[in-house]
Amino acid sequence: MNGRRIGLFGGSFNPAHRGHRHVSLNAIRALALDEMWWLVSPGNPLKAGAADMAPLAARLASARAMARRAPIRATAIEARLGTRYTIDTIVRLQRLYPRTRFIWLMGADNLAQFHRWRNWRGIARAIPIAVIARPRYDRRALADPATAWLRRFERRQATAKTWTTWSLPAIVRVRFHPDPTSATAVRAADPHWHSHMPVPRPRS
Repeated sequence: MNGRRIGLFGGSFNPAHRGHRHVSLNAIRALALDEMWWLVSPGNPLKAGAADMAPLAARLASARAMARRAPIRATAIEARLGTRYTIDTIVRLQRLYPRTRFIWLMGADNLAQFHRWRNWRGIARAIPIAVIARPRYDRRALADPATAWLRRFERRQATAKTWTTWSLPAIVRVRFHPDPTSATAVRAADPHWHSHMPVPRPRS
């Protein structure tokens, strides 16, 4: 892991779909990453009690299937570490892999509610952030209190591959043609998708 450049992409992956893969592969190129880690969340605090949330094992299985034959690692490491909030996960990963360079990846939809994340300023001070532009959410993100604070730390997309040299906080927006697939649409088409998902043995 020494010196490797890793993107961290957290989410419910309920289920993982081709949009996640499309975003990740484009971000790997835009940020010159060695690998993308999909952090399949045991439970998103902002989605607590969601009736349509599939079991972690099924969501992890869907993520591993979608990540196949790509520089993407689907992992439930948060469940193993016992971390519930992003700030805690980041701190633990940086301690576990002190010579690895991490960058946090999020969509503009998440940026639009970033001010609701626990210690969001601490996240920005701990790790560079790459935001995937999504036209439907970009305007909403601009109205978020966190975005107003982060704006002074924004870097140009042309410099995205140099993110390991940036002082923190630092945020960069990366833009590419989006894939319209959504987990909501996948669930609407197949509400019981998780019941026929082959579940592998648990691992990290």
